[in-house]
Amino acid sequence: MRVTLSFATTADGYLDDNTPERLILSTPGDWKAVLQLRAAHDAILVGAETLRRDNPALLLRDPAARARRAASGLRPDLTKVTVTRSGRISPKLRFFTEGDADRYVFSPMEIPELNGVAEVISTDGSITAAGIVTELEKRGVGNLLVEGGAQMLGMFLAEGMADEVRRAVNPRLTLGPERGGARFVFTPPPGAECRHEEVDGMEVTTCVLRPDTSAEDLGYLAQAVAAGRLCTPSATSYCVGAVVVLPDGRTFTGHTHETSPTHHAEQEAVRKALDAGAELRGATIYSSMEPCSRRSSEPESCTQLILRHGFARVVFALYEPDRFVCCRGAQTLREAGIEVRAYPSLAGGVREANAHLQ
Repeated sequence: MRVTLSFATTADGYLDDNTPERLILSTPGDWKAVLQLRAAHDAILVGAETLRRDNPALLLRDPAARARRAASGLRPDLTKVTVTRSGRISPKLRFFTEGDADRYVFSPMEIPELNGVAEVISTDGSITAAGIVTELEKRGVGNLLVEGGAQMLGMFLAEGMADEVRRAVNPRLTLGPERGGARFVFTPPPGAECRHEEVDGMEVTTCVLRPDTSAEDLGYLAQAVAAGRLCTPSATSYCVGAVVVLPDGRTFTGHTHETSPTHHAEQEAVRKALDAGAELRGATIYSSMEPCSRRSSEPESCTQLILRHGFARVVFALYEPDRFVCCRGAQTLREAGIEVRAYPSLAGGVREANAHLQ
């Protein structure tokens, strides 16, 4: 999943003021650009405090975009997502009552009043950007637009879960600490590619924090999926293929049980790389299926193996089904600071290789 953060501030960095009324920061032209940005995403996320304060409907206003979604078998409005730590959220908010959309609420609390209104996703006491991305990805969300507020924006940036940031500043509006509400200051990290433009009087900065690597990823991942077809089917394990790609371009491929009846595909590829004297820190591993986080055949899971060797990126096609264990590989890796990408467009080949288990 790719994640974009979008927000507008005053000249002195405030997202809103301290009055009950909604503060309009964007100009009409900038707001039109924001709506176009929404139309390019599958889902939109705001915090529950933003819902309580501003009561937005978060609808997709572009008729052409709605028609494209409907033609693809999707509901016409963007998937709506919110987060509440307290569980205090009213089903009467426009987030729930307006539009034709899937709705997800992340909360450590049970919220019975939302039964039949939205899916409440339990967070087991903690809420992380990594957990949000993982759960939405499992539900088919390919790209997510986060519109705040300050806590949500800060959490995604702090965890390194943002790929792009759009900041729009109204240079003619200053609040100061007496009138200002939530304040949010974004400083582009070193290496970010930023462009600056003026949009209907707004100073807009768009920064790419991580480039789109989908073309390269899909090529290597296809190799991993093909390797998974070389496995001998087993009633107790999945047929998986893996490819280790080093920063210098060398590759090493393996598949489940290639040299040992207990080895997973990731182990096989890593073993070949180590036998060749490779340094794995900073490398990428492509696996046809989500790396395991629990196993009974050996003491170390593939997730632990990846962490121990310092891989920088993990790319896979299919989340591991809850057949043998409940896998948390992707979320664990993300929470450890590793970039994780999932490409479900290649998942069909993985399912075919594991048809014996379906």
